[in-house]
Amino acid sequence: MSKKVTIRDIARLAGVSVTTVSQILNGKGERFSKKTQDKIFKLRDEYGYVPDFNARSLILRRSSSMIGVLVPNISSPFFGTFVEGVQQVAQHERMIPLIFSADRDAELEQSYLSQMLERSIDGLIIASATMTTDTIDKIIGARDVPYILFDQNYAQEGTRVLTDDYHGGELAAQHLADLGHRKIAILEPQELSDNFTQRLSGFQDCLIKNDIELDVNHNVIKAPLSRRGGYDAAAAVIQTGATAAFAGNDDMAIGLMRGLRERGVEVPDQISVMGYDNIYLDEYVSPQLTTISQPITDLGIGAAKMLLNKIHSDQEQEQIQRFPVKLIQRQSTAKLQ
Repeated sequence: MSKKVTIRDIARLAGVSVTTVSQILNGKGERFSKKTQDKIFKLRDEYGYVPDFNARSLILRRSSSMIGVLVPNISSPFFGTFVEGVQQVAQHERMIPLIFSADRDAELEQSYLSQMLERSIDGLIIASATMTTDTIDKIIGARDVPYILFDQNYAQEGTRVLTDDYHGGELAAQHLADLGHRKIAILEPQELSDNFTQRLSGFQDCLIKNDIELDVNHNVIKAPLSRRGGYDAAAAVIQTGATAAFAGNDDMAIGLMRGLRERGVEVPDQISVMGYDNIYLDEYVSPQLTTISQPITDLGIGAAKMLLNKIHSDQEQEQIQRFPVKLIQRQSTAKLQ
């Protein structure tokens, strides 16, 4: 006796989501193309698919979709807060989120993406500095699975949420310039994704507008994108003789402040330090960290809402939702004495 064909089998054979099959077979498929509808009906007839009414009732009661969220590092306060925003929408809309953290490993990212697709995922939120839209589209193949891009790659096409990193860099540089600092060190990641490139370009361009010279060979220090990376770079920052330091993100800045303190350098009396992101830890370090704020939770909420809209519509037009950044001045920066 052959195995009973399920709705997931039909979805897999058609290369679409379970939600798409369910809506078409339940007479709610007008938003989908005639080609997609015809394919579903043909497969239903060909394989003799009969809905399991007990399962169907359960599905209708919960009305849930399953979405995948792929981030570089879930232990990072930034991405942890972003995922919280996604989960707020997921809970309200009865979506089931599957969270994958790939530790910035390109092969692992692609492996996780393939595994999520094998589970008939209804949609994806992808934060990756390594995967291009071409790579994502090749992995997805003929499946009708919408996805939202986030955070890492400005150069790619596709529906995405982002902030103005260039302007954020400008705000950071202008703040330090307004405080009278003219010898400034930059702590940047060893590998620059597009968002960090934009961030640092805005910072350097603003220094030029303020007639502040930056010695890129001496005052730009590369380090791992982590608190440990910032901590280990403290000695190199001291050697620059800078009166202020701008770190690529808050984690690096927090690590840098500890490294400076252990070497007897007071923040902000001897050197001002500022970061980028406005993670929750910023208010719990001493001194509290001056930073450029990204609305992290709102980014997660916005990404999830955009994905939900794509799941329930047949619109393929690219959409971009931009979120504002702003300066948050705390105690880690001060006027040059």
